[in-house]
Amino acid sequence: MAVVSRRFEELAHRLNQPETAADPALFRRLMQEYHEAEPAVAAYREWQTALDHLAQAQALLDSEDAREPDFKQMIQQEICEKAQQAAKLENSLKLLLVPRDEYDNRSVIMEIRSGVGGEEAALFAHSLLRMYTMYAQNRRWQLELLSLSETELGGVREAVVSVDGQGAYSRLKFESGVHRVQRVPDTETQGRIHTSTATVAVLPQAEEVEVQLDMKDLRIDTFRSSGAGGQHINKTSSAIRVTHLPTGMVVECQNERSQFQNKDKALEILRSRLLAHKKAQQQDEINAGRQAQVGTGDRSEKIRTYNFPQDRCTDHRIGLTVHNLDKVMDGGLDEVLDALVLHEQAEKLGKLAF
Repeated sequence: MAVVSRRFEELAHRLNQPETAADPALFRRLMQEYHEAEPAVAAYREWQTALDHLAQAQALLDSEDAREPDFKQMIQQEICEKAQQAAKLENSLKLLLVPRDEYDNRSVIMEIRSGVGGEEAALFAHSLLRMYTMYAQNRRWQLELLSLSETELGGVREAVVSVDGQGAYSRLKFESGVHRVQRVPDTETQGRIHTSTATVAVLPQAEEVEVQLDMKDLRIDTFRSSGAGGQHINKTSSAIRVTHLPTGMVVECQNERSQFQNKDKALEILRSRLLAHKKAQQQDEINAGRQAQVGTGDRSEKIRTYNFPQDRCTDHRIGLTVHNLDKVMDGGLDEVLDALVLHEQAEKLGKLAF
């Protein structure tokens, strides 16, 4: 923590230098770092003051005046109160020092795909798309459909959406993985419960300066938009397929009416996938990167189960079960996500050296 305090003082000094003011990009970067460190430094100084006061009270207990019973009792009570205050401030400081994911404030790209279960899996993927759309609306985030492949019954083979909002990644990153549903499908005539899955990948949106694409590394193909049928199928070759040759990543986008719009959306998705790939290489974590997030779609890899007959939603990572499944499917995810955030904080606190 002393290192953080020294860095904070260094930032304050550099922000007051003429050469910093002359470089707007540097000034913004240092100012952002300054504001991010300020709460922790203020809490650290308050904790240090509380420890000083505690030490002073303990020193009084060893003085000659403390031989007086009433005075000694008063000092002991004061020591107890100051020790509790110092402990409370220490806990607050630890929470501020919990390492944050550098992408937590980012908007996201979400990819939803049907997994095991045929048409019912596609219908469940559609239900998840609706759930996240309503959750984004509840949070006043902007959700935009970038790519959609549907089945004839209205299911979703694959949907790619962008969710723009402050802190979207800090919440939605917990949705990465295999989601399992247990319910009686609309297509089931004998009332049997089916188990199906869908996969979700959540990628922090990449900025162009982070992932620079060399056009020599891209193969861009055009083709006609496809769909379940009807008059809305595009009769011109406006759909775009972008292949990133070094990695083999392929992105298709056909929702917009022009090639240029579809190309821009496809490149946005590609940059986010490449950023996630870079993050996976750097951190080597199980949930970093698109492939690690979604797995194979097998039921055994599930992170969450939506059981309609029992009206329950169970998150298997933390053993949390909530009821009122209709509320969850209508975008009421905060109870589950709040618990996942607290679990993550507790894990990081346990690893924090203080």
